[in-house]
Amino acid sequence: MARSAAAKSSNAGQLGIEAELFKAADKLRGNMEPSDYKHVVLGLIFLKYISDAFEARHAALLAEDAQAAEDPDEYLAENIFWVPPQARWSRLQAGAKQPGIGTLIDDAMRAIESDNESLKGVLPKEYARPALSKVMLGELIDLISGIALGEAGDTSRDILGRVYEYFLGQFAGAEGKRGGEFYTPRSVVRVLVEMLEPYAGRRVYDPCCGSGGMFVQSEKFVREHGGRTDDISIYGQESNYTTWRLAKMNLAVRGIENDIRWNSEGSFHKDEHPDLKADYILANPPFNISDWGGERLVDDVRWRFGTPPAGNANFAWLQHIWHHLAPTGAAGVVLANGSMSSTQSGEGDIRALMVEADAIDCMVALPGQLFYSTQIPACLWFLARLKPAGRNGQVLFIDARGMGQLVERTRRELSEDDIQKIARTYHAWRGEEGAGDYADIPGFCKSASKEEIRKNGHILTPGRYVGAAQQEGDGEPFAEKMQRLTAQWRQQKDEAARLDAAIEANLRELGYGG
Repeated sequence: MARSAAAKSSNAGQLGIEAELFKAADKLRGNMEPSDYKHVVLGLIFLKYISDAFEARHAALLAEDAQAAEDPDEYLAENIFWVPPQARWSRLQAGAKQPGIGTLIDDAMRAIESDNESLKGVLPKEYARPALSKVMLGELIDLISGIALGEAGDTSRDILGRVYEYFLGQFAGAEGKRGGEFYTPRSVVRVLVEMLEPYAGRRVYDPCCGSGGMFVQSEKFVREHGGRTDDISIYGQESNYTTWRLAKMNLAVRGIENDIRWNSEGSFHKDEHPDLKADYILANPPFNISDWGGERLVDDVRWRFGTPPAGNANFAWLQHIWHHLAPTGAAGVVLANGSMSSTQSGEGDIRALMVEADAIDCMVALPGQLFYSTQIPACLWFLARLKPAGRNGQVLFIDARGMGQLVERTRRELSEDDIQKIARTYHAWRGEEGAGDYADIPGFCKSASKEEIRKNGHILTPGRYVGAAQQEGDGEPFAEKMQRLTAQWRQQKDEAARLDAAIEANLRELGYGG
């Protein structure tokens, strides 16, 4: 679907400050690798955020009660981190041009971790290392000092949160394949969130949470629908320690409380939330992981539909997620397209059992080039413990491969119109209030029965079911059109032969002919 002028204009307005800031910050990077530089920049943005939030609350408390202004519990009650004097942004800004600025920043990070239990081991503390240019650090501080300057409260928090999120995406793009390990493109996350609609009072879980983008968009959805930041409970796990730290900072910048845990063994071998039953699960697991240690988990209780092959973790992720769903829970999972049709090592049998158990709600085929990390085509699996009345024994197939537009030479994004069309179709199919009536649309969506899916060997590729898009007729009878096109083809063929002869004659005249 073509992107509307209004959508373009809206996005340009939203990304103006973020894009300009990133451009300026990237200019300061010099020869430093993006994978290293992102921790330098994101750590400073985080420090600016918590200091701004603290200073605003500190000023308000001073106006009421000077003694209360020095009580850390007064800040904790408002979900604001206590920032000791030596860690406040004003002090760093004053020392930005001094040779010891790196040490000042490291000391600030340590002081904040010391006074805030939830940030222990999270913040970067390598600013004093000799290889890091202190001039660059000073210029970065000057640049970041201008973010949300003069803004207060929620406005300041929102601006800094947007900047942090935008910078994450830009660093992911700069890092290429490695960037995809910690960042899921925002438009893909938006599809998951808009389809699942994680309303207030629910538990949201991601077993491979990367930098926390699923949670940020879920919280944003709740706020946009009249809820508050603390209206959903966030649970997550991440096996990469560096990425876990990014997630903790990302959520802290948004003021989102969470229970995100790290261990190096990962969700399969050391499940940090073994008893959790989540209302919503959103996940983008690594595609086609072959060394996940499945041979050590052959009889695991999570393998409800069959033991996943040791050579590919795709169906281990799906079953781990199914295991953690509450009785009315729903999940959206990003996987490689191969998961929809593979028959190797029993994967086809697991997929068949999932279909027959009515575990699959919807399948969405995505366009290519959406991801920073891979050109492997991807799809979305939607699982539901409880299907709406009238949809038992059916699966909705959506083919969105023709959607989106290129935003860079090698990367595509889904527009807001695309996202809403996919989500509206799903909600209409589920019979949700205000979503309108559902109807199959050739080339785009189809509600298929188990019987139809069985006839296709339990293959779940949407293209098999939605068919070809209807072509608008032009009113010309078929026989007449064929006669016209045949005559046109012969005319073009004769013209091509005439041009070939003329070129050959010219070459002979120049002495190059045969």
